[in-house]
Amino acid sequence: MGKTIAEKILSNHAKKDLHAGDYAVCDVDFCFGQDGTSVLIVERIEELGIKKLTNKNKFCMVIDHNAPSPSQRVSTVHKRMTDFAKDFKLEVYDVGCGICHQVIPESGSVLPGMLVLGADSHTCTYGALNVFSTGVGSTDLAITLATGKNWFRVPETIKIIIDGKLPNGVFAKDIILYIIGDLTANGSTYKAVEFYGSATKNLSVDSRLTISNMVVEMGAKAGIFEADKKTYSWLKKQGITKVGNAQKADENAAYSKIIRYDVSKLVPQIARPHTVDNVAPINKIAGKIIHEGFIGTCTNGRLEDLKIAASILKEKKVKKGIKFIVGPASKKVFLDALKLGIIDVLVKAGAVIINPGCGPCVGTHEGVLADNEVALSTANRNFKGRMGNPNAFIYLASPATVAASVIEGKITDPRKFFKKNK
Repeated sequence: MGKTIAEKILSNHAKKDLHAGDYAVCDVDFCFGQDGTSVLIVERIEELGIKKLTNKNKFCMVIDHNAPSPSQRVSTVHKRMTDFAKDFKLEVYDVGCGICHQVIPESGSVLPGMLVLGADSHTCTYGALNVFSTGVGSTDLAITLATGKNWFRVPETIKIIIDGKLPNGVFAKDIILYIIGDLTANGSTYKAVEFYGSATKNLSVDSRLTISNMVVEMGAKAGIFEADKKTYSWLKKQGITKVGNAQKADENAAYSKIIRYDVSKLVPQIARPHTVDNVAPINKIAGKIIHEGFIGTCTNGRLEDLKIAASILKEKKVKKGIKFIVGPASKKVFLDALKLGIIDVLVKAGAVIINPGCGPCVGTHEGVLADNEVALSTANRNFKGRMGNPNAFIYLASPATVAASVIEGKITDPRKFFKKNK
């Protein structure tokens, strides 16, 4: 019987033949924690009495969720992390470096064919680079850090084929929102998802990262793409020369389900409060008044996303009274956007540029909403209270839709701006 990508990667790391449903202990190539989870990792290591870490050169901590610290309590957390890192000689990406799911791929720590665990639910992002990566709890992460291994149940895999040419003004975020709306939040629970088709081949790696990032919102353990020329070109641009051990599914691989989509007539999509699968086409939501627009996060804070926003906002102004926040996903993205003049365009339009980090997305600082305010965000979650106030309302959309909407102060179809720019 043939194997899926997930089955191949897990088999390689267990050093034995595995198929969906099997259990195995596997070697883990890389693992990490962020400032919302790392203290728990530290506490588990201390409770276990571990004095030597097997996996320390394959581990890092990232200060991104509360960066810079908004409170004394958080500052204590950050100090605990950096002290632990000094004691064990561990890598820490400190305040300003950026979001873990951008910083880690840029660093070369994850490569095609790897098995990666993170104490963060959106660790599935790295599947865009042909990595089996998934989020785990802090105790599991501590065990991996201490031993270099963890146990896995090999997931079944759903094959999603995305064909067609994306219309002007429609992007990867619209694709994944549509799929989540179709399959629902439980549509791929404890499954791996593989993406194929002519549309996926045409997507940039930045766009693929957006799609892999959000598979957890439909319950998936991992969302994996095949590695291709675009993958290796992206790695090379980050200064990464290693190529990894890319895996392809066998032609006779067994899938739990095969689903096809044609995106040729797809329109911009919006996820309405308070669930990610509450998705509707733009025409059903257009005109909704907003108070804040946010472009950033591990889903859509990459250079491509900022470029798209700037192309719409160039020589235009954010509507008076609208808060417009932009957070580059990493220091590298920030610097590249500065060099290209993107930041200049956004600031002149009326954007507030914040340091690379998670801030507004998780509602810790840098954009907390007031009661009954409405935010249009490029984030991956719109749960009640997600942006810091349970009495506010969060809609999710692409960077293009957010950029168009802050100009008009209401949810706006971005396609008309692309027609003008043609």
